Amino acid sequence: MESIGIYDAKAKLSELVELAEAGHAVTITRHGRPVARLVPARQARRPDRSALMDEIAAFSKSVRLRKPFDLRKAIEEGRR
Repeated sequence: MESIGIYDAKAKLSELVELAEAGHAVTITRHGRPVARLVPARQARRPDRSALMDEIAAFSKSVRLRKPFDLRKAIEEGRR
C-alpha cells in the first residue's frame, strides 16, 4: 500500500485513480496522519446480504436477554 500527502494527491489524482484501477490501495495523509484511502471499486463492494442476514439470525439465536428488549426505547435513548 502506498501513501501520499493530500496536497500531492490533489495534483496527481488521475495517477492515483489509475493505481486504484490496477488494484492498488493508496492512503492519503494530512500532516503524516492517514485520513482517507483510495481503493479499487471491486474491493469496496458490500458483502452478500443473504449471508449477512444469516449471520445476524444465528447471532440473535445465541444471545439471551434477562428482560424483554424494547427496540423503540433503545432507539429513543440513542437519540438523546
